[in-house]
Amino acid sequence: MKDGALGIFDSGVGGLTVVRAVQELLPSENIVYLGDTARVPYGSKSPETIRRFADEDARHLLGRDVKAIVVACNTATAHALPFLQKQYHIPVIGVIEAGVEAVLADRTAMRIGIIATRGTIASHAYQHALALRRTGMMIVEQSTPLLVPLIEENWLDHPATTMILQSYLQPMLDKGIDTLLLACTHYPLLVPLLKKMIGADVRIVDSASTCALHLRNELERLDMLASQDRQGILRIGLTDLSDQFEILARQFLHKSPPRIERVEL
Repeated sequence: MKDGALGIFDSGVGGLTVVRAVQELLPSENIVYLGDTARVPYGSKSPETIRRFADEDARHLLGRDVKAIVVACNTATAHALPFLQKQYHIPVIGVIEAGVEAVLADRTAMRIGIIATRGTIASHAYQHALALRRTGMMIVEQSTPLLVPLIEENWLDHPATTMILQSYLQPMLDKGIDTLLLACTHYPLLVPLLKKMIGADVRIVDSASTCALHLRNELERLDMLASQDRQGILRIGLTDLSDQFEILARQFLHKSPPRIERVEL
């Protein structure tokens, strides 16, 4: 099991930010990535449909003999993670618990802002998880549906992105948040811009690096880390292919991706 690959899936290519974080933290691990680009986005689907899609994604990865699965999709984590964890015998890790743990690692964090897609905000998964673990917190949620298309257009430094972010964030900043949780795997690409906008007084927690840390801790706990004497290999499969997806993969990985394979679920 130690030398088996890690399976990571998302509804699209945003989960490649998690892949990049895992590669930086665990360079010896082989990774099989599945992006369900034929059915993206999951956030507009019913919880029942999301669970079915997530189960099909997990079954595909299990067919590739993975030793653990990372659900690198906030919507799928919110609606399908408990089901997947009961269904399968290998570790199944989501992005929500990792983000919550990272927020709560700072004992002084009491005023939390959360930005995410409509589907994740509608689930209130982060809000519930935080409130159960620490009482007395002020939690402000904000759906930010315009950010994903702006990121996928690579408008990371565009004035329009700055203006829209300011509109989304100002109500939170006015309430004095001390922590901003980026509850979408696309959003780590906005961290440099966000740091300029909100300054050093507000801590930024992103779901990619926190998920990678959580995964490493789980693999260590279960004695499932790969041998350190090798360089891990990344394989990418998408359920729909286009030139745009290859461009996005390069953007999210910060390097040229390996050959992208089209897969059927």
